[in-house]
Amino acid sequence: MMELEEQLRKRSGNKCEMCGSGDTLKLYEVQPQSGSNQDNCMLACDKCQAQIDRKEELDNTHWSRLSETMWSEVPGIQVISWRMLNRLRHESWAMDNLEMMYLSEETLAWAKATGDHDNDASVELHKDSNGKVLRDGDAVILIKSLDVKGSTLNAKMGTVVKNIRLVQDNTEQIEGKIEGQIIVILTKYVRKQNSN
Repeated sequence: MMELEEQLRKRSGNKCEMCGSGDTLKLYEVQPQSGSNQDNCMLACDKCQAQIDRKEELDNTHWSRLSETMWSEVPGIQVISWRMLNRLRHESWAMDNLEMMYLSEETLAWAKATGDHDNDASVELHKDSNGKVLRDGDAVILIKSLDVKGSTLNAKMGTVVKNIRLVQDNTEQIEGKIEGQIIVILTKYVRKQNSN
C-alpha cells in the first residue's frame, strides 16, 4: 500500500485528485474493487473523502473542479467524478458536464455498481436533539433519564457520556459507556457537549 500511495502522490503532484487541495491526503479506494491499484485508487483530501462517503454535507462549491477531473484517464477518478456529478445534478453546471462526459461500458457499470448515483445530495448524519452533528469520540449529555433494557441500570438525565461511537447503519443510535456498561442510546435523547 505504501508503494501505491507513493505512485499516486507522484501522479497527482501531491494534491487531491478531486479538488486540487494539498490538505491531509490519503489513499482512497474506489468501491467496489477486488484489489487496489493505480486505476481504482486515488489520492483524496479529508473533505473530499468525507463528502464522497456521505459523512459530511455536500458542499457544491467544493466540487467545482469536477469539470476538469471528469476528463481524467484514470478509471477510478472518472467513476467518482460521474457519481459526484450525479449527486450534484440539480446544479445546471453538473448536469451540463454529465451530458458531455463519456465512460466506457465497463467503467460506467463500475460507476453504477454502488447505486450512489441514484441518491441525491442529501446525507444521513448522526445528529443530537438540537441538530448538531455527532462524530465518533464526541461527548454527549443525556437530556432524559433512561432505563437500560435488560439491566437495573438507570442512566440519569445530565449524565455525560464520553467517547461515543456512532452506530453505522442507524443514524438515530450511538453507543456509549455508562457505569462501565456499553449501551445503545437514541440520538434524540442526547445533547452534544460543547468542546470549549
